[in-house]
Amino acid sequence: MFTASPLTGAKPEQYAQLLAQARALLYGERDRTANAANLSALIYHALPDLNWVGFYFYDGTELVVGPFQGRPACVRIPLDKGVCGAAARNLRTQCVDDVDAFPGHIACDGASRSELVVPLIQAGKLIGVLDADSPKLARFDADDRQGLEAIATAFVEALG
Repeated sequence: MFTASPLTGAKPEQYAQLLAQARALLYGERDRTANAANLSALIYHALPDLNWVGFYFYDGTELVVGPFQGRPACVRIPLDKGVCGAAARNLRTQCVDDVDAFPGHIACDGASRSELVVPLIQAGKLIGVLDADSPKLARFDADDRQGLEAIATAFVEALG
């Protein structure tokens, strides 16, 4: 049975601990829904100041909501809209300090002030995004970016 441990130390150390916990959750499981559900819960409960974290999966046309933690979410996101769409379209992590200043931002939860979205790429192709939202402006920094990118990579690797 997996048990999450509280994170300790500076932010890079906390992300190293969170990545180890994520890998333990993912170990031996290839189902993307099960893994996305567990990772969403793990991240949501481990990191402070988040109001939403979860996955959107690419269906070949647009992003479709997958497992998440937080308030109900937008179900479908076109690749030409919002922070998630930008990450998916450009295949680059998007770290936005103020979502209201982001052109085309989609306000799924009006409480969100900042956002970090990591594209999920398998064999060179987009499969989805990992999205984290915060009610605090400028909540995410380089440590968060690096930490969530590592967790996203572990998620993709677990799919096989």
